[in-house]
Amino acid sequence: MALFELLWRVLHAMLCLHRTLSAWLRHGMWAWRRWNPASLAFRFQNAKNKGKSRRARWRSDGRRLKKLPLHLGLVVTEDESSYTDIANLVVWCMAVGISYVSVYDNQGIFKRNNSRLMEEILKQQQELLGLDSSKYSTEFLNSNKKIEQVLSCPTTVKVLSPDDGKADIVKAAKKYCQLVAQQQRRSTDLNVNIMDCFLRESAFGLPDPDLVLKFGPVDSTLGFLPWHIRLTEIISLSSHINLSYERFISALQQFAACEQRMGK
Repeated sequence: MALFELLWRVLHAMLCLHRTLSAWLRHGMWAWRRWNPASLAFRFQNAKNKGKSRRARWRSDGRRLKKLPLHLGLVVTEDESSYTDIANLVVWCMAVGISYVSVYDNQGIFKRNNSRLMEEILKQQQELLGLDSSKYSTEFLNSNKKIEQVLSCPTTVKVLSPDDGKADIVKAAKKYCQLVAQQQRRSTDLNVNIMDCFLRESAFGLPDPDLVLKFGPVDSTLGFLPWHIRLTEIISLSSHINLSYERFISALQQFAACEQRMGK
């Protein structure tokens, strides 16, 4: 009986030793693969190739479109906001060649948290476009500092709130009234072109949006640049959350196929 117990303990000890050695070897091999220069180089190259493939595909998608919006507005009317998904949309705009992107929600959440959105865009730019994302330039007009890289495919991003819509019209009207009071203008001189010039002064030089992608169930743009979207094509999508690239490019294809009559 004592011999049997001894053999059992020896067998148990050998089994424990085998498990310990196996776990140690697995961990050692994992660590070696992780830090081995050849393995690191492979992963680096793989990420770079993946980014190149995406860039080539997305750029090709943009070139195949009959027309591309110069300025695209992203209008969120949903209660929930996803910084990552909006950042993805901005990066896709950059990749297909859209020059100006506006981000808007009627509660001003994105504008109040502009730095967070800016960081997320730069993060997604690196993740989606690969390690060579420096070929894309991003300029954030709301930031105190201008973040720019190599000017190969420049995209200007502006984050808006209701203050940038109706409030700008009120400011322009007040300014014109002041000029009338100072006898520099006559009240009868006011027309669309003059009002348009006053509003351009507060628009950071951005052109009017050609296309607005509106996200959410609300059948309204909720104050998004009411003066500047008179001739803008508006496409409604159910949500910006988890929106796929395929759905995004489909919306651009829909815009490219539409005939804009410029108010006629």
